[in-house]
Amino acid sequence: MRIVIIGAGPTGLGAATRLKELDHDDFVVLESAPHAGGLAASYTDTAGFTWDVGGHVMFSHYDYYDKLFETMLGDQFTLNDRESWVRIMDRWVPYPFQNNVRHLPKQATFECLQGLIHAQLVRKKDPLDAENFAEFIDLVFGEGIAKHFMRPYNFKVWAHPPEMMNKTWIGERVAVLDADRALKNVVLEQDDFGWGPNNRFKYPLKGGTGAFYQRIAESLGGSIRYGATAATIDSERKLVRLTTGEQVPYDALISAMPLDILVSDIVEDVPDTIRADASRLLHSAGHMVGVGIKRKCPSTKCWMYFPDDNCPFYRVTYLSNYSPYMTPNQTGANDTHYSLLCETSESAHKPVDQNTIIKDTIRGLENAGLLEEGERDDIVSTWYKRVEHAYPTPSVERDDILSVVVPWLEDRAIYSRGRFGMWKYEVANTDHTLMQGVECVNRLLLGEPETTIGIVYRTTDDGREAANHERPTVAGSGEKRLKIEIPARKPAQIR
Repeated sequence: MRIVIIGAGPTGLGAATRLKELDHDDFVVLESAPHAGGLAASYTDTAGFTWDVGGHVMFSHYDYYDKLFETMLGDQFTLNDRESWVRIMDRWVPYPFQNNVRHLPKQATFECLQGLIHAQLVRKKDPLDAENFAEFIDLVFGEGIAKHFMRPYNFKVWAHPPEMMNKTWIGERVAVLDADRALKNVVLEQDDFGWGPNNRFKYPLKGGTGAFYQRIAESLGGSIRYGATAATIDSERKLVRLTTGEQVPYDALISAMPLDILVSDIVEDVPDTIRADASRLLHSAGHMVGVGIKRKCPSTKCWMYFPDDNCPFYRVTYLSNYSPYMTPNQTGANDTHYSLLCETSESAHKPVDQNTIIKDTIRGLENAGLLEEGERDDIVSTWYKRVEHAYPTPSVERDDILSVVVPWLEDRAIYSRGRFGMWKYEVANTDHTLMQGVECVNRLLLGEPETTIGIVYRTTDDGREAANHERPTVAGSGEKRLKIEIPARKPAQIR
């Protein structure tokens, strides 16, 4: 079986690695970029700061992924306890927001509790029967939490109104909360911050997230052809035509390119109905702005969420806190530089001015209290990258579209997998997408069923056992601290 893989991101690398393990050498990986990693690649700027394409952390659902990580990196990684926060109303609230509303001004705390209690006492519909994510928010959290956090934050991150989104993606992503737990946290003045599957995570010691995938690519030798861009795919003759005019035959094709582009622009002879279905898939673009600062890192935080409209970004990561080798200072201590990675989403519903995004981001950092007065003068590097396909939107109609488009492709031996190949955000972490490549190969060569692409998440109290797949003991095992100290910083003057 001649297998062609399009894309040397986690999915393609996972597929290629598994093929080598099975001693199947009749394959090739076609990568249009000059490097591997895809959306999980990392870049080092001229000032010596390393940047990821988004706030990636490495927590795994799979023993296979963990063993591959150990094989490629050995002991060259850090193990970090998550410290995650929400910046809202000029204060820091421990993540998840809905579990820690006691840190809000009293009126806002009251509104959140009142709305939560009212929603859960007079609920007329099971949240699992909600027609969309907006209705789910209202049924579970009530008016106060929806108004102050859930609606504004989710619009900032998804760049689509929650009414346009389904609710099947939320299992490990959204902490649900009952009224008793919320009241207990407020009355007893206790923090509730241990939720989620990623409150302990690994990170490569050097080279950012992309270092892991670069190591995998190097282990594959000449199996990857860089600068090889697919122009068209003849599904009847089973040929990939490159932009150079070269024709690459296949018996099975594993593609990690965005599904909408694959169907609309690449595969020939697609029926109009299939093409129309694929064109209805929604996504958001992402603007990544890195800000490198020549000062000692002032915080132990990992990443932070920003629902307020005084800044363009929805998330900021102290990337230098993941490893001491992310800045120009290579001594193994963050004592001279630190770095902030800021993410802003874009869609037709939420336009972004690319010409001013760096300036707007720096001003937003000042507004949010992350840059102190005068600290702007210590910025020694800014890095920028726009990604057209950043988040696959789990729209209300998405699953109906996939149920038609994906089988049509597979009938023609084209297997669309990965973050945008399968278009399932709920299984689009880097471990999920790498395993989609592995499992696709196991299906093709061993006849084994794929499991990751069919996972259906359910909501849980702590978000750690929301799906039936492997979970190593290290994931979700670390509480950051028994008591959180919330440091105050003096906001900068707006310029």
